[in-house]
Amino acid sequence: MATVAQRMMILIAGPYRSGTGDDPQKMADNLRALEQASWPIFQAGHVPMIGEWVALPVWYAAGGGTVGDALYDQIFHPTAGRLIERCDAVLRLPGTSTGADNDVRLAQERGIPVYYSADEIPQYVPA
Repeated sequence: MATVAQRMMILIAGPYRSGTGDDPQKMADNLRALEQASWPIFQAGHVPMIGEWVALPVWYAAGGGTVGDALYDQIFHPTAGRLIERCDAVLRLPGTSTGADNDVRLAQERGIPVYYSADEIPQYVPA
């Protein structure tokens, strides 16, 4: 197993809204699937991050209420872009997602690793 001497913050990218028809239960299920990926990242010694963990409270605080409204669009994808500026890697989960595909593109532009399985993530081992 590969190791690294520095902790990484790893953005988990995968379907959240895609394919849900904006059904709140399906979106909640997708968020839970994203969150399931956080545990292996944490176990490897890193910090997991999910864009919705940041975007949802910002959207609610700004008065958001309807998924897909103009305010939603102003907050959700830009939040992921801002997070990628601070993250050290991206874990791309399976599933169709325009937002997650954009996250991968931004990560590649930044030159940070994109992993497609938690097994690919190197274990943190202090130097």
